[in-house]
Amino acid sequence: MKPPILIKNALRVALMDDARTELSDADVLIKGRVILAAGHGLEDDSAQVLDARGCVVVPGFINTHHHLCQALTRNIAAVQDAKLFDWLSYLYTVWRHLTPEAAGMGALVGLSELLLTGCTTSSDHTYLFPLGRSAELIDRQIEAARKLGMRFHPTRGSMSVGASHGGLPPDDVTQDEEEILRDAERLVKTYHDPGPYSMCRIGLAPCAPFSVSPELMKTSAAQAKRWGVRLHTHLAETLDEEIYCLERYQLRPLDFIESVGWLEGNAWFAHMVHLKPEEVRRLAAAKTGVSHCPSSNLRLGSGIAPVRDYLDAGVAVGLGVDGSASNDSGDMLGELRQCLLVHRARSGVKSMPARDVLWMATRGGAKLLGRDDIGRIGPGQAADLAIFDLNKVDYAGSLSDPVTALLFCGLSHRSKWTIVNGKVVVENGRLVNADEQEITEQANKTARELLEKARR
Repeated sequence: MKPPILIKNALRVALMDDARTELSDADVLIKGRVILAAGHGLEDDSAQVLDARGCVVVPGFINTHHHLCQALTRNIAAVQDAKLFDWLSYLYTVWRHLTPEAAGMGALVGLSELLLTGCTTSSDHTYLFPLGRSAELIDRQIEAARKLGMRFHPTRGSMSVGASHGGLPPDDVTQDEEEILRDAERLVKTYHDPGPYSMCRIGLAPCAPFSVSPELMKTSAAQAKRWGVRLHTHLAETLDEEIYCLERYQLRPLDFIESVGWLEGNAWFAHMVHLKPEEVRRLAAAKTGVSHCPSSNLRLGSGIAPVRDYLDAGVAVGLGVDGSASNDSGDMLGELRQCLLVHRARSGVKSMPARDVLWMATRGGAKLLGRDDIGRIGPGQAADLAIFDLNKVDYAGSLSDPVTALLFCGLSHRSKWTIVNGKVVVENGRLVNADEQEITEQANKTARELLEKARR
């Protein structure tokens, strides 16, 4: 039996409870996969002690939108200055060569980056399944998450409308809708665990209005209800998407998604950059959440989502690093900082306090994923924690408010310890369950092979 873990003498512990309580010179006691207590003077003679003097302890961050395969195709020169539709059209020609092995390698890269920067739970949205190689892409990603020790919410994405039928993707990266639904059912039956402290939950995620049919959207919504899983998709990301929906369906993106039964409280949407005030209110009334991806939206020039409006209206908002080919980084703490800064430029310096960003990255993300056992520190909560050491020159002079120093300061965003499900998976800024150098070398080799195949 693994001994308890006692995090001792932390400079500050941010509980992220409803009162947003923060404890000074505090301890956290973990037994098994749950938190027993957070407070002062905690003791357990049998515990492994982590000396957290000078450290800030926060709930593990929750990444609510990612495309792990894209870690192998970041920083490609041909699309460094492309907007979304042009960017996608080029990268489809590379991603059509994905293999299950490459999907697993991309997951090792992307999930490692997240763990190292304090993220303990990640979703993923894999939607491109090359002809004949569709069966095992998500399986390999789940294996990678298990190896690293990460809590994982993969969503079975899909594209069913190719260019010959008015969609954006080439036909050879789309799938038959019956095949999509069969594989989704297989994944749910094989891997989905709806119970408390679950390490893996499956969702359904048709890609976007420009690559799936209304029929598939409707059927996916019905199946999600039947199977008790959540729904996810891209929506209102760019003005090009808005034009596409108006021309093809005579509906704005939110009207389209409502027409196919997706505003019933079990979905969350990535991006949501281009909404009108009345649509924000409808989103709140529908209890439907938003995954905000500031770095990706800036990288592709898509715009800045009206996140302050969402929060003020009562819309649940989480953060997502998005795919590493449109962010080029899986730095979760860096995503928090980006969110902090971009909204101050968009809507004023007072519009985005640092603690609101931390709330989105923890409690907001938990709500989007339909969970009440992660995202905060307290008795009975899952033992998912990120511990950052502020005993460094890049935090010197910032300790009047240690919690917000995580966002305002810092050169390296690596955690000292990351704990998932009661197990230390990052220790002294290094992965515990995998070799970083091996992952890096193999990922670079796999990335070269993908690009070489695309050039042939």
